[in-house]
Amino acid sequence: MYKFDGKFQSLSSTQPDTEVLAIALQQKTLNSDIEELQKPQANIVLKLPHVSEEEKKNSTKTFGERSLETILSNLLKYGVLFASSVVLLGGILYLIRHGSEPANYKFFQGEPSEFRSPLGVINAVLLGSRRGIIQLGLLLLIAIPVLRVVISLLTFIWRREFVYVIITLIVLTSLTYSLVGAYY
Repeated sequence: MYKFDGKFQSLSSTQPDTEVLAIALQQKTLNSDIEELQKPQANIVLKLPHVSEEEKKNSTKTFGERSLETILSNLLKYGVLFASSVVLLGGILYLIRHGSEPANYKFFQGEPSEFRSPLGVINAVLLGSRRGIIQLGLLLLIAIPVLRVVISLLTFIWRREFVYVIITLIVLTSLTYSLVGAYY
């Protein structure tokens, strides 16, 4: 390896128009890199270009946006955890009671009428039905994203962001129709 020592020598050639520049290089020892690493290094600080307050405001999220994201993420996280726990509890209770019964697959049997509506599911749970507990957990699992859209709609109304209000209303209308449309 070679190290530049900063010495320049100017050599004149026989032609007056040209000049040759010679740079003297010193040979480094192999351990010199390790010695340089052990020396304390100077910190290099780069000054970034000036960013106006308006650009900072536009590029970062406001407190309201962050709190809305936190609320929605906690709703999804804990809501799915709760709904899954209800389904698991209902499944365990159902298997304790009906786990040893043989399954009869000769004839297809649809869902009992009590489980075809949310009110029927709630009534079945109140009567102590284990399948009703499973169905309630599934209804909760379906209701969580719908509740997320409702919270987003209320937030957009409060913040007066009407473009997002319209989009969220379209999403909520399609979700409501897909859930209730089968009954009418």
